[in-house]
Amino acid sequence: MMLSLVLLSITGYYIYRPFLIASGGYVMAIMRFTHVLSGFVFLVAILLRICWMFMGNQWARWNQFLPTRRARWTNMAQTAKFYSFLRWRPTPNIGHNALAGAAYSVVYALAVIEILTGLALYSHILGSRFWAALTGWPLRLIDIQYVREIHFILMFAFWMFFLHHIYSSLLISSEEKAGVMESIFSGYKFVSEDDLRRERVALSKAQDNRAAQPSEQVSR
Repeated sequence: MMLSLVLLSITGYYIYRPFLIASGGYVMAIMRFTHVLSGFVFLVAILLRICWMFMGNQWARWNQFLPTRRARWTNMAQTAKFYSFLRWRPTPNIGHNALAGAAYSVVYALAVIEILTGLALYSHILGSRFWAALTGWPLRLIDIQYVREIHFILMFAFWMFFLHHIYSSLLISSEEKAGVMESIFSGYKFVSEDDLRRERVALSKAQDNRAAQPSEQVSR
């Protein structure tokens, strides 16, 4: 996903404003081909991550991105205080904290918009009736110039998130000392038994509450 975003940014900016002058006429063609290929790689990566939201473990599921429990809202407020220098220590989290999860949900929503606008522009260039019917419908709702601008501006939103994400990841890794950055490569984090026990108790309570709701409705 990261590599595809880098390639999409470089080639997309070149398509918007060519910054290389070559004697041959193949530079733009290569940039467009690389952009389209990277776009489909990005599409597949996003689809796999969405599937993993429903098939992954408890720390990778969709409810880690949308605060559906009161505990997650509390965690979001406490994390915001830490980032605002109103709290000395970050809240202990095994997976993503609630604020990071909410930020990810916004980023994935923007990624979906980026994919839809990209596919719409691709269908316009391709000239295929099949692609026009399947992915060209945004062009029937919004003028193509606005679709291009939305597609281009969202690139900067991704990179703004990237810069902040690097800062916050390094900050949390330094403060928690749980191997947040190292786990990207090793797959392992260092979590205390108390934090793991507390997380399991909270998950068990949430599951019990969901299981008890239908029976309570029936009894009423």
